[in-house]
Amino acid sequence: MRDLTVGKESKVIFKFAIPMLLGNVFQQMYNIVDSIIVGNFLGKEALGAVGASFPIIFVLLSLVIGIATGSTIIISQYFGAKKMDKVKQTIDTMYVILLFASVIVAVIGVTFSEAVFRLIKLPEDIMPQAVTYFTIYAAGAITLFGFNGTSAILRGLGDSKTPLYFLIFSTILNICLDLLFVLVFKWGIAGVAYATVISQGSAFVAAIIYLNKTHKVINISFRKFDFNWPIFHKSIKIGLPSGLQQMFVALGMMALFRIVNDFGTSVVAAYSVAVKLNSFATMPAMNFSNGMHFQHL
Repeated sequence: MRDLTVGKESKVIFKFAIPMLLGNVFQQMYNIVDSIIVGNFLGKEALGAVGASFPIIFVLLSLVIGIATGSTIIISQYFGAKKMDKVKQTIDTMYVILLFASVIVAVIGVTFSEAVFRLIKLPEDIMPQAVTYFTIYAAGAITLFGFNGTSAILRGLGDSKTPLYFLIFSTILNICLDLLFVLVFKWGIAGVAYATVISQGSAFVAAIIYLNKTHKVINISFRKFDFNWPIFHKSIKIGLPSGLQQMFVALGMMALFRIVNDFGTSVVAAYSVAVKLNSFATMPAMNFSNGMHFQHL
């Protein structure tokens, strides 16, 4: 684990942010490959279903991600101050938050998925596949929260390279499972969702094993968590504004999808691809901004 309080600030921030940027680029490249697989083998309806699910998933995740970001900043503060007992308490507290949040997201996602898609006027020929994809994705929210939460812990401990390696592993596995489930097993859009959940879950387990083996002071045990209410309140205070900001961004994306959906399935599919390509433009600013958060806090 690297101490980000030592060294020239600009150099430290740059070295810390580059792996995060590469990870996001790799993730977006996967999204593009995923779109190619879905678009070519499952059709424009499936491509539109995956694209229309993204802003709804983002709305459900944004508040939780914001709170987790607050926990990560606290981890970096305690780690820089060499208060390892507090680091362990913060990690345990974050995992408890993510566990309960994943259950809530799963229940909401499974129960209200079709109602939300009707709210944004999703075309009827896309609706069944969108509900199927989103329901499976939401039910497996714990793998998404767990993987991203563990990656955030590593970054809070000054390690931005290892999350990149796990992300590469997850991405390659996801692509392989997409091809297996779609082309061989013929599971359709459900196979795409299962591939995502399984690949994220596999990376989550691998990251937990790595963290336990490389940092004995921060041994993570799911049988015994040391939840700390003051740390929880501090995480809320730091992370909630960021989470609310991201939630409003996601709501804006849902509003745009509602407008686009009126133009039919082909436009929805095309817009979904364009959104993924457009995300490349915001990556550098977002990742260097995150690098500055960890460095100066």
